[in-house]
Amino acid sequence: MSTITDISVFDVRFPTSRHLDGSDAMNPDPDYSAAYLVVRTDAEDGLEGHGFVFTIGRGNDIESAAIEALAARLRGRDAEPILDDMGEFWRELVHDSQLRWLGPEKGVMHMAIGAVVNAFWDLKAKRAGLPLWELLARMSPEEILDLTDLRYLSDVMTREDALAILRRSAVGREERIARLKAEGYGAYTTTPGWLGYSDEKLARLCREAIADGFSQIKLKVGADREDDVRRLRIAREVCGEGYPIAVDANQRWDVAEAVDWIGELAPFDLRWVEEPTSPDDVLGHAKIQRGIHPTPVATGEHCQNRIVFKQMLDADALRVLQIDACRVAGVNENIAILLLAAHKGVPVCPHAGGVGLCEIVQHLSMFDFVAVSGEMDGRVIEFVDHLHEHFVEPVDVHDGRYWPPQLPGAGAQMHQASIDAHLYPDGPVWAEAV
Repeated sequence: MSTITDISVFDVRFPTSRHLDGSDAMNPDPDYSAAYLVVRTDAEDGLEGHGFVFTIGRGNDIESAAIEALAARLRGRDAEPILDDMGEFWRELVHDSQLRWLGPEKGVMHMAIGAVVNAFWDLKAKRAGLPLWELLARMSPEEILDLTDLRYLSDVMTREDALAILRRSAVGREERIARLKAEGYGAYTTTPGWLGYSDEKLARLCREAIADGFSQIKLKVGADREDDVRRLRIAREVCGEGYPIAVDANQRWDVAEAVDWIGELAPFDLRWVEEPTSPDDVLGHAKIQRGIHPTPVATGEHCQNRIVFKQMLDADALRVLQIDACRVAGVNENIAILLLAAHKGVPVCPHAGGVGLCEIVQHLSMFDFVAVSGEMDGRVIEFVDHLHEHFVEPVDVHDGRYWPPQLPGAGAQMHQASIDAHLYPDGPVWAEAV
């Protein structure tokens, strides 16, 4: 038996706003950031669990405090009971009534719980000697289902429905693992699409994306209609007819405005329209989906929990579902969301980018292919070529594909030198800017 000796919390921020990397219609000056934690035990193996919440700057102040509030209650506990029953550990944190009151099951505390849960998954996978995707994919259907909480979902998907999905996908798992290792998993890139980029840079990055083998790009839209039309025209001319181009409004529009605006962009043959309005507006998304049919609505990176996803799916308010590794309460809740998507037959194309989101979410998509949906064709994981060098196992993306991580763990571990350099506000990167 080992004891949790410490859970350290770090405020890590990268000054991406200096070059407008990550800029969009709602977030003009993001500093990609991680409220980061490290779980340590007194086990002789010396293994640690790493996790984080992604923010875009000052949100780290609040998320770091929330993680610390959870960490204070976990220090000194035995690690093995937690690692042996990750479903019960998830329920313990999420159902804590005094913390749940702050949501319930949404917002700052829910995201902090996700970071802590993911850190323990990182430790569990390291102890198992497997990358997280493979650890999950090799669990039995019953073990996977026991990780999830289906409360509030049964009117759309019962436990029997979910178990049937997992049992059906248990057939052929080894073949799918072999295919994943041989073919990788499709990627698309948002690198050309940031609003702060010049037309020349947009055109150059579109050409580079195609040369690098990406099967799709995405452009940010929503700040200025004429600019959007001009930039989409440039992208379409460079990429050619039939090449998938998605757009992302980052919640900028009201419902009627979204339908009208997208109508002007539709001639450019949009692969999907992402986050057209408030992520909480289920009925608004459904109206937009009806209004822009057959162009799909894609959303999910800011959906608060599995219950909102259930409503989105049941209302036909999205036709591409986008999980995020750090928005809901960690791996366990994302498994419930993957099951909902599989039950409804809706493809999952995760949100990534940021700092470390690509590194983590790839595990969930690969697990989904192997053990849940059994589908990979036509599905893509977002890729943004920022900040990967700070991770112990940076994503391996080449030939337009994500290639399966091989190191044990969940992919969240950053180099200590990177953490030290980017600590806010006293790390060298920030101190030198004062």
